[in-house]
Amino acid sequence: MNGLTNVSRRSTQLLRRSLHTSAALRDAAPAGQTLRRTGLYDLHKENGATMVGFAGFDMPLKYEGSTPVESHHHVRKEAGLFDVGHMVQSMFRGPTAAQFLEHLTPSSLATGLKPYQSTLSVLLNPTGGIIDDTVITKHTESSFYVVTNAGRRDVDLPWFEQKLKEWNTTELAKKEGGVEMEVMEDWGLVALQGPKAAAHLQSLTSHDLTTIPFGRSAFISVSSSSSSSAADTHLLHVARGGYTGEDGFEISLPPSTTTLLTQLLLSSSPTVQLAGLAARDSLRLEAGMCLYGNDLDETTSPVEAGLSWVIGKERRSEGAGFVGESEILRQLKEGVERRRVGVVSEGAPARQGAKLVDLKTEEEIGTITSGIPSPTLGKNVAMGYINARTHEGLHRKGSEVGVVVRGKMRKGVVTPMPFVKPNYFRG
Repeated sequence: MNGLTNVSRRSTQLLRRSLHTSAALRDAAPAGQTLRRTGLYDLHKENGATMVGFAGFDMPLKYEGSTPVESHHHVRKEAGLFDVGHMVQSMFRGPTAAQFLEHLTPSSLATGLKPYQSTLSVLLNPTGGIIDDTVITKHTESSFYVVTNAGRRDVDLPWFEQKLKEWNTTELAKKEGGVEMEVMEDWGLVALQGPKAAAHLQSLTSHDLTTIPFGRSAFISVSSSSSSSAADTHLLHVARGGYTGEDGFEISLPPSTTTLLTQLLLSSSPTVQLAGLAARDSLRLEAGMCLYGNDLDETTSPVEAGLSWVIGKERRSEGAGFVGESEILRQLKEGVERRRVGVVSEGAPARQGAKLVDLKTEEEIGTITSGIPSPTLGKNVAMGYINARTHEGLHRKGSEVGVVVRGKMRKGVVTPMPFVKPNYFRG
């Protein structure tokens, strides 16, 4: 028993250290500024959360009575509830909202999405670099719900405002109508994740959740009491998806009822547990999902990041009209120098900044951007970038590479992501 405890404790320490090396956490709050709080701060403290600065917010790393590894396993087997209220929720409305968002992203939104369908996308700068990754949900032809990263708030919002100002002076906007943005300040956002998430949420609503497959959303009614009083009935935006690779939902909560409804979700079953940033980081990495500031930045394009699939087919020709178009089309045609890869390695786990090298020549070929000891697989997993042009072939599946950890070279194998098979509900 003591041996298992020591392994769990060591894994917890490594996961915590890995999270603390992330760019988002290092830049938790500018000097002299106070960390912001989500609407669930008091609830976190009441439940014994260890709070840390993350993306400018005071966020729960873990909770009393459960290690990050135990929390990770609980989400994989049962259901965990994450506070993601630090994320920025916005609405874009107007007759040309789809065209405006297609100008900022390479995704097909007007014709590629049906009502209440979502897609991962990226905001691009003029050189094709990723300003931020985002999830865009189409409600109607003129209304879109957009979620962006808290750590990029001070970059994203001015960018949106600048581009909106430019857009609303275009001939198209003058002719057909402009676009307005509403930032949903102080709204809560929670992620109920795990194989039993649907059953727990279903117990609180009469809406048939099997009609909402992965990548779709709906407004559903949830009652906060056994009465049929209208005052106790809440209409919530629920999107099926998440950041763990498990089935689950991201639920937007009005400021006035964020705590009430979160407590309701927690009480839906004793198997629903609060989960913190440490478990969220290990779950997302096992699922092969990027963390902005680690795996994505403004010098990285979606082609390099292995996210070419977010670029709509009809947007891969000249004249598509999105920011960064010329560079992205060039990369799609000519290829790129570096590519994001998954790596499984031996020995001590690699973390952000570890060098990738050619085993034969020991020449540097790339860099690890995220790495953890995988609680699910019991081995080290990481993602990073390999220069695929100067070291042709080493980015391909099964290639053996060196990973330099604490000055020692460890053997690694390029491995397809996700490392853990996703369990999304497809309907």
